[in-house]
Amino acid sequence: MPREITVVDGRLSVPDDPVIPFVEGDGVGPELWAAASPTLEKAARETGRNIAFKKIVAGAEAFKDKGTHLPGETLDAMRKFRASIKGPLATPVGGGIRSLNVAIRQALNLYACVRPISHVPGAPSPVLRPDLLDVVVFRENTEDVYAGIEYASGTPEARGLIEYLNAVLGNEINPKSAIGVKPMSETASKRLVRAALNLAVKKKLPSVTLVHKGNIMKYTEGAFRAWGYEVAREEFGDLTVPESEASEADAKGAGRIVIKDRIADNMFMQTLLRPAEYSVLAMPNLNGDYLSDALAAQIGGLGMAPGANLGDNVAVFEATHGTAPKYAGKDIANPTSLILSGAMMLDWLGWEDAGDMVRNAVKKTLAEGIATNDLARQTTTLKAVGTRAFGERVLKNLS
Repeated sequence: MPREITVVDGRLSVPDDPVIPFVEGDGVGPELWAAASPTLEKAARETGRNIAFKKIVAGAEAFKDKGTHLPGETLDAMRKFRASIKGPLATPVGGGIRSLNVAIRQALNLYACVRPISHVPGAPSPVLRPDLLDVVVFRENTEDVYAGIEYASGTPEARGLIEYLNAVLGNEINPKSAIGVKPMSETASKRLVRAALNLAVKKKLPSVTLVHKGNIMKYTEGAFRAWGYEVAREEFGDLTVPESEASEADAKGAGRIVIKDRIADNMFMQTLLRPAEYSVLAMPNLNGDYLSDALAAQIGGLGMAPGANLGDNVAVFEATHGTAPKYAGKDIANPTSLILSGAMMLDWLGWEDAGDMVRNAVKKTLAEGIATNDLARQTTTLKAVGTRAFGERVLKNLS
């Protein structure tokens, strides 16, 4: 009988047969799930466990069946069963929810968007040495632009806020402007950096880099930088050292975790010119949105990039790309992002051996020269196969 994941003394207690809710998603989502799920189920079985996948709905299917894009029972299931996995969801056009993905993250307080970016040999890349890039992005998931505080030009809210900013605080904002607010708190910033540092400690990674635009936005992104250093200093003590104080051994990854910080625009250049110098990147929301996609481009595109949204003992794993409606039903979409997100889920459950099996099966499939069209069209060395065939090949290569 499948059982729930529970929390005992503040820590996850994962049975060998957990119930894991899944959302197929919109567009190509159902095809991706059909291609990915057998591999995840088999990886669990091969390591002596069993996953009981439980279907829940969101997006177009939920609206058709229940009259809402995000039913309360879907969020309840994600919260109750602790770990869930989903395909891409389309944001409904018109009023209501700004983004289904954002709504899920905020409802469950999934404050860390985590994206490991690592090249799979055989996958195409626009850079000469994609193998040098091996980073994990921690993007704050609840504040900054995701707070959604903005007012259209000419509305009473925009006019009132602008009048206050101009008359009381001495700004000179055009009265016809649209206006948004960018909140960034000490609490949210510190818990994001804390999560990044915990990963670096667990994986014995050499550095954590705070990515910010604090040279311009001194009291928001500059504060993010300061709070990040504070967490490292006060909570991780002798395990970390600021880059300015790092010894030669620290710099070579043989000592303490080096805490670096980089201006966001410079970080884009650094990931192209000096990618091997970075291992974990922690940043506010908008910086992370841009940078994680740019990094994914270096390893073949979003079809190769897994992702997770993590909270305190609750997690939702997801494909990082969109719904691609023009490809829906054509058996050409790439399921790798969802497969590798599933591997992240297995790791989160404490089943790293099963997660490694999944990643190795993907690597073996690419090494055989087999890929979906989004990768094959970028190179002459890969043979294009359909979504279903690629999933079947990964499943066969699982060992």
